[in-house]
Order: sequence, then C-alpha cells, then structure tokens
Amino acid sequence: MNWGASFRPRGCRRLFLPVIFASAVWSPLACAQDVRSVPAAPGPVFSDSGPDAELYGAAEGYPVGTRGAAPPLDKLVGSYSHFGEIYPSRRVARATTLWQFKRAPEPQVTYSLGTEKLGIADYLKRNPATGLLIARDDTILYEHYQYARTDHHRFVSMSMAKTLVAMLVGIAVSEGRIKSIDDLVATYVDGLAGTEYGNTSIRALLNMSSGVEFSEVYDGNDDIARLGRALFAGPPKDPAAIVAQFNTRTAPPGTKFHYASVETEILGLVLRAATGTPVADYLRDRIWDPIGTEADASWVIDGSGQEIAYCCFNATLRDYARLARLLAHDGAWEGRQLIPRQWLLDATTVRPEEGHLAPRVATRYFGYGYQVWLLPGEQRRFALIGIRGQLILVDPASKLVMVHTAVRQKPSEPGALREPLALWSAVLQQLGQ
Repeated sequence: MNWGASFRPRGCRRLFLPVIFASAVWSPLACAQDVRSVPAAPGPVFSDSGPDAELYGAAEGYPVGTRGAAPPLDKLVGSYSHFGEIYPSRRVARATTLWQFKRAPEPQVTYSLGTEKLGIADYLKRNPATGLLIARDDTILYEHYQYARTDHHRFVSMSMAKTLVAMLVGIAVSEGRIKSIDDLVATYVDGLAGTEYGNTSIRALLNMSSGVEFSEVYDGNDDIARLGRALFAGPPKDPAAIVAQFNTRTAPPGTKFHYASVETEILGLVLRAATGTPVADYLRDRIWDPIGTEADASWVIDGSGQEIAYCCFNATLRDYARLARLLAHDGAWEGRQLIPRQWLLDATTVRPEEGHLAPRVATRYFGYGYQVWLLPGEQRRFALIGIRGQLILVDPASKLVMVHTAVRQKPSEPGALREPLALWSAVLQQLGQ
C-alpha cells in the first residue's frame, strides 16, 4: 500500500523525505530548530529536536520499530508516527473535497504550574509532544511539531480511537442498523451468545460499566496485554472467541465504572455485524470524507481483518483537529449533521441515574460518557485520551480544541495529565472569548 510520496516541508531546503516504511533510516529534518513554514506568516512550526531527543533516537533519525512488544524508547517516535505501516491496516481514504482551516498569528498563552508561570514554548521544552495544535472553530492558532515530525506524519491515536467507535455506534443507531443501545450484545454478535459480554447491553459497554472483570494496568501481564497479543500476533483468530475468554462478572451491568479496552473491541464487533461494513469504511463514508480531511488515515486490523477498535487509528494532526471541530459542533459540519446532535449530548453528559459515571466519581478527576472522558465543572467539556500522551480536548461552548500527540516514556504515569490540563485551562481562559 502506498502511503504517500516525497515532500518538502516549507522552510526547509533540499530536504527529501519518502513517506514509506523505509523511513526507519531517515535522518532528522535538516531544518533549524523551530523553523516556521512561511517566514513571518502563520503556519506550522517544525523542530528536529525535543525533550530527551537522544534517548528517543535522534542520532539515528528516530528509527521505526518492528511488530511485537511495545517499541523501545529509541524507536518510540518513529513507531508512533508509522504505526499503521508497521501493522496491517485498512486505509481510510482522504476526502474527495478538501476543507481547509484558516490561520491566525500565534497567540501568547501563559499557564501556571504550581508557582511557575510558563508559556507554550516552555511546555514543549518540558514535554515529549510530537505535535501540538490549538484551533478555535475554523482557525488554527497554534501548530508545532517536535522530533523531526511534520504535518505529513500519521500519529497513532491509541485509545482516542474509542471515541470514534462510539460516534459510529450513534450513527448506526440513527440509521436503524442498531435498534437500541439497550439491546444485548448477543443480538448482533452470535459468537458471544451465552457469555457474560453477550448478555451485556451496548449501553453498558459504551459507558465501560459492564461489570465484567478485566485488568488494564499496563504491566505486560494483565488482561489488556493478553488481548493485545491475541489480536496483534500469531495466526488469524476469531475476535469474538478472543474476547469471550473474559467471562467473569463481578458487578451488575450499569452500576460501576471500570475502564476496559475489551469493551470497545466488542463495540467494534457489534458495528461490523450491524452495518455489514468494515469499521474503517463506515468511518470513511460517514465522517472522514464529509469533514474534508486532507490525508489518508488508517486503522490497524487483526488477523481476521477486523479493526482493532480500542486503539490504533492513525491520522495527521490537522485531520485530528477536523474531527475535534466536528465534536465541538456537536456532530454538525458546515450545516450538515453527521453525528446526531442528541447522541453527542448524551455521550458527553451524565444522566442523573448514572452517578457512578460523574466526574470525580468515576475517577478522581474525570467522568465517563460514551467512550469519552468528561471534565469536571459546570461547562460541558470532554476529552479523548490515549496512552503515552495522546489527547484531544474539546470545549463546545467556545469551539476551542487542542490536539496533542506524544511519546511519554511509560504508557500511564501518575500526574501525566496535570501539565497539559493546566495548559488547556489557560487556553480556555485566554482564548475562549
């Protein structure tokens, strides 16, 4: 599959970067650090470095890892921007008609972290972000890349893909393909008949409240590691049979939040069965093409050809921003309702009878909706979050969004979201007029 061609980022001279798997031997961008694509004009900014760049493989041109276990640190940058080439993937073709963001000069944003007063430049020096984009409605305010990544790279979503699955479920409901989210999973997935997950409602899966036991602590020995090994490695297997192994219920459905990626995997099986269409193709037709995306995306598939629904969607930073803008407009795009508005409202609001999903109840900080994290506070704000620093933050009131891709050294780190959330709070306060 041809994922791209040669390109030359504006502002760099005589630079040749083939976007193919042979990128494992790329050398860093031959640009001065923080070179603006159009001098003295708004546009993306590229840097060939970043925090701890040498640890991340700068001297070797940020090489790409291989299939198998989590990539070592010196291959993390390369792997997280070529994930859809390392693993078999289904292409999500770019839009037939491009929709372009406008540009505005970069604003000065300062944020507080403890007693420190910091700017966005400080943030990038302190955090291993591969890309950071801030937009307000149809205008990009800030777009920076580190570690020799550019606006042509496709960054892996990790668990941000979960929200995509939930939005597609809402579309399938609106089309009558899924009759009700209170239907049991076995209504659509025959292979789960007679199992605890088969006897769980789609709603409980959307809310990560099935009550079925599943461990996800990222120690390499937990259930998510077992699930990943079964889906990513070895001979082709029936994905329904893989998820059926998790079959012990410890709480009644719809009573307790417990984060479990396997539940999104099952939603992907429901979608495929209900629509008769691969999840990536359904995404392309219902969302990716209508929002005017500029680049092909991809979704990693298992040996059976089923999208690994809980993770591993790959897209450019600006296309993630287009998706974020769609969510900020509650599913509407330029006058056309792509995702039912009521679905998005329901997805990002906790019902009175579901207090276990509320912010600071579901977790110490976040609440949980339909495969999306809910921020505390009176305003309805929400987030898509993936391991190692993948993050999309959305404020429907101001139409501000922030897209953040990263290569944090550990999958999950206590306090890792403290600084990006501090920056986001400052963005809202200073740019949310």
